[in-house]
Amino acid sequence: MANGTYVYCLIASARRPALNGIPRGLPRTGPVRLLDVDRGLTIAVADAPLSRYGERAIERGLSDLDWVSRAAVAHEAVIESFIDATAVLPMKLFTIFTSDARALDHVRADEARIRALVKRVANQHEWSVRIVLDRSAVDQGRRTGDQGRRTGDQGRRTGDQGPMAGLSYLARKKARRDAATELRERARETVAEVYDRLAARARLARRRSATELPMGDGPLLLDAAFLVPRSRTAAFRALATREARSLARRGYGLTLTGPWPPYSFVQD
Repeated sequence: MANGTYVYCLIASARRPALNGIPRGLPRTGPVRLLDVDRGLTIAVADAPLSRYGERAIERGLSDLDWVSRAAVAHEAVIESFIDATAVLPMKLFTIFTSDARALDHVRADEARIRALVKRVANQHEWSVRIVLDRSAVDQGRRTGDQGRRTGDQGRRTGDQGPMAGLSYLARKKARRDAATELRERARETVAEVYDRLAARARLARRRSATELPMGDGPLLLDAAFLVPRSRTAAFRALATREARSLARRGYGLTLTGPWPPYSFVQD
């Protein structure tokens, strides 16, 4: 059975990375192994049967979302196992060459650009931040306010069965509508301010293009990646925690995940 060379990532490290505890990788591929490029740069690869991971086989498999998902999870698990190296440059899913020699030739031909990328992301991790509009929290706040207004209203209803009752109802309805409008209008400004404060603690920051897509209980207002020096990790996480607490009081939810290899920062 003919095999190709499947490439997971490039690794920059003063010492050759150890392979103890490295995940198995994509289904039916061989164990992860290393190819030495030059001056502390190695490639994490595995033998992959072309009957399963050749060009035509991959084209057929792309229509099977479960198959693609399993491959993506396994691909990223291998990459993330090298996260403690000086720098890890993830390769795209299903990057495969016909031989080790072809893989090495490809990397060496692009070595100047690769070295520049290594310099950009060395000793840094990617952190992901998502901010959503927490509708449940907003609705709870409205209900609390409505209950307080209803208590006062009940005390007035005995002598207020005329036009004032209708006006009171309309006022409550307008207040709820105004609160929702204000939250939507202020969301962009609020999110931009949080993004700027987090970006100030990062080396690089990028917004991803998922803004305002539905997610969980509310719209996704921010999906951003931050490249953070390892020496600033504690400060960055502390700031994100403070921002999350502040946002929660205003009807937003902030989620921080990481550390990750620099998936979002290896493209020119």
